[in-house]
Formats: sequence, C-alpha cells, structure tokens
Amino acid sequence: MSGSEMIVQILADQGVNVIFGYSGGAILPTYDAVFRYNAAHINEDGSEPMPLIVPANEQGAGFMAAGYARASGHVGVVMVTSGPGATNTVTPVRDCMADSTPIVVICGQVPTNAIGTDAFQEAPVNSCLGPVAKHTFLVTDPQKLEATMRTAFEIARTGRPGPVVIDLPKDVQNWTGEFKGKGLLPVPGYRQRLHAARDNHLDDTKCAKFFGMLEASKRPLIYAGGGVINGNATGELRLFAERFKIPVTTTLMGIGAVDTTQPLSLHMLGMHGLASANYAVDDCDFLIAIGARFDDRVAGVPEKFAPGARNIAQFDIDPSEIGKVKAVDWFHVGVLRQDLHAICEYGERHRISPDFSEWHGEIQELKKTYALNYDRDSELIQPYAVIEAINDVTGGDAIITTGVGQHQMWAAQYFDYKHARLWLTSGSMGTMGFGLPAAIGAQFAARDHLVIDVDGDASIRMNLGELETATTYNLPVKVLVLNNYGDGMVRQWQKLFYGGRLSASDKSLRSKDFVKTAEADGFQYAVRLSDKKDLEKTVQEWLAFAGPAFLEVIIDPDAGVYPMVGPGLSYDQMITGDFIPARVKTTEEDIDGSSMF
Repeated sequence: MSGSEMIVQILADQGVNVIFGYSGGAILPTYDAVFRYNAAHINEDGSEPMPLIVPANEQGAGFMAAGYARASGHVGVVMVTSGPGATNTVTPVRDCMADSTPIVVICGQVPTNAIGTDAFQEAPVNSCLGPVAKHTFLVTDPQKLEATMRTAFEIARTGRPGPVVIDLPKDVQNWTGEFKGKGLLPVPGYRQRLHAARDNHLDDTKCAKFFGMLEASKRPLIYAGGGVINGNATGELRLFAERFKIPVTTTLMGIGAVDTTQPLSLHMLGMHGLASANYAVDDCDFLIAIGARFDDRVAGVPEKFAPGARNIAQFDIDPSEIGKVKAVDWFHVGVLRQDLHAICEYGERHRISPDFSEWHGEIQELKKTYALNYDRDSELIQPYAVIEAINDVTGGDAIITTGVGQHQMWAAQYFDYKHARLWLTSGSMGTMGFGLPAAIGAQFAARDHLVIDVDGDASIRMNLGELETATTYNLPVKVLVLNNYGDGMVRQWQKLFYGGRLSASDKSLRSKDFVKTAEADGFQYAVRLSDKKDLEKTVQEWLAFAGPAFLEVIIDPDAGVYPMVGPGLSYDQMITGDFIPARVKTTEEDIDGSSMF
C-alpha cells in the first residue's frame, strides 16, 4: 500500500465514518486515497462509508469534528493541508484541549527534504500546535506511519481525552510499503499513567472513609463536571445520586450529566449559574466534586467557595486536578465509571441509607424561591421567552450547540437537558463561532436527532460561511440567531462597569441582513421574527421544517444574563437582576469589573 492508502485503511479500522476537512497540495495523496476507498466500498444504500465533508474553512472543520465527537462520544477526524490549512486549526485544537474533546487532526506537510526551507505552504506544525494539543506527531520515518496513526487515536480517546495532531510530509504519503495491520508506538510514560488510573481501584478502607463523611453530613451536594460526560459515567453518576439521594449541580460542561427536570437536579452552578444552585453550594456541608476542576467560572474566589463544607471529596482521572485550586479532604484518581460503581456497591453491601429529607426540602425551597425569571410583560421579545418556547416543543431532548456570549448562557440556563451529549458549547476557551460548525458535526453524529444552533448575531459572524455547508449536505439543522445588534456580553459588562461606553461592541449601525444571507446560502426557510405575538407560532413552524431552517429573532438589546457572580465576589454576593430574588442585594459598585471578564 501507499502511505496514504494505509492512512485511510487505519481510519476505517478505527471506525471513522466521516472526515471533515479542506484539501490542498500537501494532503492531495490522502484525499485521493479517501476517494478511491469510498468508491470501492459503497454502502448498500449507495452512500459512502467515509464521506469527506468540506467546510468553508479549516477552523470550521475543526469545530465540526468537535461537535461530532461531543455528540457521539467517538473521535472526530479533521484532514487539512499544510501551512495555512494546519494553522487554521490552532483555535479548534486549543478549544478541544481545553474542553477535553477527542479529535485527530491529519495535516499534510511539505516533503521531508523541504522541511525547514520555508517551502511553499510550509508551517512548523509541531511548534504551532504542540503547545495547545494533547500530543503532536511528525512522521519522517514511513515505517512508523501505521503505528503512529493508531497511537494517535489511542491517545486522543483514552485517559483525559483531547486533540492529537499528525503532521504528514507528502513523500511519506506517497511512499509504498507493506501494510502490517497492527502495531502501536512505544509510549511507556503515557500508558503507565493510564494503567495507574485504571488499576487504582477503590478499596473498602477508602470507601469507608468516604461514607463516614457522607453519614456525618446533613447537606451533601454533588458538583459534577464535564469529566462525567467525557468518561461516559453519566449512568453511574445518576445511580449514585439516586441511591443515596444526593442533590446534584453541574458545571457548564457537565450539563446533561443528570436530567435537569428531576427533583435532585439543581442545574448549573457558577458565574452565571442558577441562584438556587449557588446558594446550595453555600449551604452544603459536604461537597463531592466528580470530574470537575474548580475552575475560575465556578470556584471564583477559592477560599469563599463552598464556605460551609466541612469536607470536600474529589474524583478525577487527572492527578494534576487534585487540590490544584481547592484543597480537598478525600480524593481518588481513577476511572469514574468503575469508581462510582465501587462506591455504590460498597454502600449497598453495607446497607448505607442516610436520611437527607430535610435537605431535600431546603433544596426545593431554594429552587422555588430563587427560580429563573425575567420581565414577562415587556413588549420587546425577551431571549429567555424564545428559549422557553423552543423548550416547550423539544422537551429537553434536542442537541443544542451555541456560540459564545449571552445567548450561550441563556441556552444553558433555560433549556432542559434530559440526557448527556445534548449540550455542546465552547466552555473553557469561550470561542465565538463554535455553534454553527459544531451543529453540523453533531448532525453527522446523530443524523435522526433534532440539532439546534442557538447563536448570537456577533458570534455567528465568525463562521457564517458554514451556512452553505449545512445546505450543501442537506442537513436539517435549525439555526437560531438572537439578534441584539452587538456583542451582548461585552456590552453588559460595559454598561455595568465602564459607564455605558460601548467601545467597539455596538453593531447597531452594521448592515448585515442575516435572512438574505441564509437565503443566498440555500436555506428554503429563512425568517425574521420581530413581533412578540408571533413567537410560539413561528418557533413551531421553524422546528417543524423538514430541512435546514434559519430563524433570526430581534430581541431586547438590554436583556442581560442573570444571575451573575462578579469577579472577586462569593456566591452570596451575586447579582440577580430585577426579577430574581437574592439573599444579599449586590450592585455593580461592589464589583471590580476590571479584574476578570
């Protein structure tokens, strides 16, 4: 086989059923091999087994692969050319690293004898992508090509998942050699860490100490993060919470780890978390962190986070996260699924059944008293009402992707999520432009599922060219643009902390016609909604449309994201706005707005 044929065969062996990428000179041999493989292995229904999906640019390809990976739980694949093709993937690679999303990026490269000569479309991929990827490979020995490809997938999907980049010189792709069909690279340090986590089983002594803290508590609270979803431990977490009747709040990345419609769910905590969830963190006396990293959007001021907790326990697969931000009293580094199973099994065996009924009553009162709310009498369309109208139809079972900004937080707060892998957003990096390409990737992962991109007028501009990708492949994605004519989250901060000076954030003078743009890109349904009385009817029509559908909603430009925990403040000082009660009324004068966005 040629090197390019080996690459494609290994992709097939790894179960890859879609590739996102943009072609170019240095990757042409492998693109040709994909074409030939698909022609020789047509499915019974006439479809290609490994279609190449061409985006508007390589950043879009990266986010499509991320959306695919997040929705499916499998490794997403990106295939791009050298130079600008590779460097255009830097942002999605960093985004995937920050949110622990498994993708493999295959980059073409100039021939090995031209590397370092500033050849046409040459870029130092290892230097550019190495600092932001889980691992990078430059294949200069074609005899190691097979093993490198398989090892890349192993590293991407195992342990704490992440992006792996393979830099492939054109002469390695064109080389011909024997295909062995097996083999991995020796990466002993990595595998030792993997095995250390896998083999680190919870013993009875450690379980006994954990349950000693649980039985000594009256107000335990589970704080679950994206690690639960990445570790496919949703079922085990739900079983653990239900078995011992422990309320659960999740991070932005952990949304869907528990069914948000269930009584034990407090939905999201943190900077823009629900007031009830944040107050529960303040009130709890035993905090159980599972696959969560105490990041700045949640812990804020670490010494003020969970101030009433006498004990904190932490489960994680990454030893570097233990005690990194907040000191803990009990921890275990291991595989979440097996660890939560072991905890439940120990509790069953020892018939541990604590009574937290009083705490449950307090939780329900928090949820009732500090529920999300907004100005329901406003003549302007409120973004919260739009999401509630969509949620009434989808019932917590749609895949929701977002850009970044106010619309992202509204979607996190006001949608229900009954299952894992329904919520796809750029969390740690906060990358505008994520939503539309991620929705496209998610639709390939879940072809029969309703996929909705909730976007903002500023965020969708970043990758607006992917509207055409949706229609090119006739994907029934539903695109929603909540248009407040500007960078809403930036403007909210400017209004609160910068005297209302809207420096470079007010787009009201821009002339973009999103409906015409969508129509030009092939959307047969493209509607602008500006009248509140038409909201429910229009939303139902938009969701019911059989193909790609675009809806722009002109919303109240002054609608804000509340609650909001300002930088340097604890949860009991959060700003809840005019329609959500607060224990302590906090104003912008109490916040140092310059310390953190």
